[in-house]
Amino acid sequence: MKPQPTAAILVIGDEILSGRTLDSNSNYLANELTNNGINLSEVRVIGDEAKKISETVNFLRGQYDYIFTSGGIGPTHDDITAEAIATAFNVPLEINSAAVDLLASHYPNGKADINSARLRMCRIPEGATLIQNPISKAPGFSIENVFVMAGVPSIFRAMTDSTIPQLVGGDPLLSISVRIEKGEGDIATKLSEIAKKHKEVSIGSYPFSQNGRYGTMIVARHKDKDVLNKLERKLQNLM
Repeated sequence: MKPQPTAAILVIGDEILSGRTLDSNSNYLANELTNNGINLSEVRVIGDEAKKISETVNFLRGQYDYIFTSGGIGPTHDDITAEAIATAFNVPLEINSAAVDLLASHYPNGKADINSARLRMCRIPEGATLIQNPISKAPGFSIENVFVMAGVPSIFRAMTDSTIPQLVGGDPLLSISVRIEKGEGDIATKLSEIAKKHKEVSIGSYPFSQNGRYGTMIVARHKDKDVLNKLERKLQNLM
């Protein structure tokens, strides 16, 4: 079996931390990475602070195979991710001519419509590769193992869809779900015994309440279908 590479996502934006904007990008990325045999191991959320962004990116890129960032590459003063990434890699931030051409194709008058604010979206660290944005054309970029993408969910998804095929993944995780019509407290001891005997399997317990009755959904994940099938029979005995 092919080992699974690891990944982390750094969600950037004061609007996320304040609760004004809901982060849906982490969820989308997690699903796409899982389907392609890449293990999303960490999610971090930080504000619009250039020094914090640079330091966090430098830490994460040394810990995981792939790093994704979301947010902070738009046209306004608080969009500072590009310059923070340039600082992290100690390279100049420059106006990228290919990025300008892409952005110009989005406007009726081409480059004549690119004012100073829009030009900020064409600032790319030296040596980076552009990530296509089929929606508004302003590109993201990648540099080494760091992929810098927009915070707008529809654009983030489009950038993710164009990036994932370029990555090397391992064997995708398979999963099973077993619904138990008992509360977690009723099955916890036996479930712990099963988990100890199957340490190679990720087993999660998720309580639910429906029509006044409590139950537990058990989700198990592993690369091998046969392992999951055998485990499923043991979990069903908890009922």
